[in-house]
Amino acid sequence: MTYTVEQLAPGSYDVLLDGVVIAGLVRSVRRSGPSDTWQVELLDETPAVERPAPFAAQRHVFESRPAALEWLGIRETTTAETAG
Repeated sequence: MTYTVEQLAPGSYDVLLDGVVIAGLVRSVRRSGPSDTWQVELLDETPAVERPAPFAAQRHVFESRPAALEWLGIRETTTAETAG
């Protein structure tokens, strides 16, 4: 299983599993309170036993984009957007 991401717009990515879009990675901007977060969410409601690893839930929240990519097993090389 190989995950990749394709940027759609700043703060928004498709998550592909072996070339097929299965999830979205989006930045949630907070106007006040804690800092922004990044969420990875499967596009289709999937029963727990059918979710691809490492998805234990339908949605996962991360403090940064690099943390989300690491969770997906994606090694960051060079990207236009590294903040977050």
